[in-house]
Amino acid sequence: MRIIDLPSPNHGPRPDGARAELLILHYTGMPTARHALERLCDPAAQVSAHYTVDEDGTVYAHVPEERRAWHAGVGSWRGSGDVNSRSVGIEIVNPGHEFGYRPFPPAQMDAVEGLCRAVMGRHGIRAEDVIGHSDIAPDRKEDPGELFDWPRLARAGIGVWPEPAEADGGPFDEGEVRALLARYGYDAGCPRALLAFQRHFQPDTLTGTADAETVRRLRALVRTTGR
Repeated sequence: MRIIDLPSPNHGPRPDGARAELLILHYTGMPTARHALERLCDPAAQVSAHYTVDEDGTVYAHVPEERRAWHAGVGSWRGSGDVNSRSVGIEIVNPGHEFGYRPFPPAQMDAVEGLCRAVMGRHGIRAEDVIGHSDIAPDRKEDPGELFDWPRLARAGIGVWPEPAEADGGPFDEGEVRALLARYGYDAGCPRALLAFQRHFQPDTLTGTADAETVRRLRALVRTTGR
């Protein structure tokens, strides 16, 4: 994994007592890698990430992990906001839904896997605490999106992937769905929370409404992670 230092001025101290307990994965959502890298390092943009992973697998290091990068914006996870203060953010080069969303190349995914494993090891981040930008901000974000290979990362111990069992079936109602979303970490009061769950864990069903398979996966996710 090739790492190039490309410092960004856009960062600050983590608050006293805050530590990196979440790893947030994004896509850049810009026409080219150059556009994204320039923006992440532009003081006027006031955005940054700790790392960017290009499509050829090159990793750019922008902000030291002990510092608070400005990647998450407004959002929450497990009932707490200010996600930047308790996370490491990785941008993954991809044009995104606005500029021609496409699959993530193998060389890029190899680098993402290696980088995630290293970050998790340094901070003791658990597999279930590797999440996407859309998970923490479902009302305004879609990244890294339904084409991102979450199952591959889960097989490597990075993130999780629900495998429903027979016991996860059965009747459900809206109250249970909201409760399950909240137990895992979503803002269940957000109307797009279920769509964000589907984008991450059921990418072939982007309806934003609960069906039997969605609920089976939700139940399996909560059961297997002990949430």
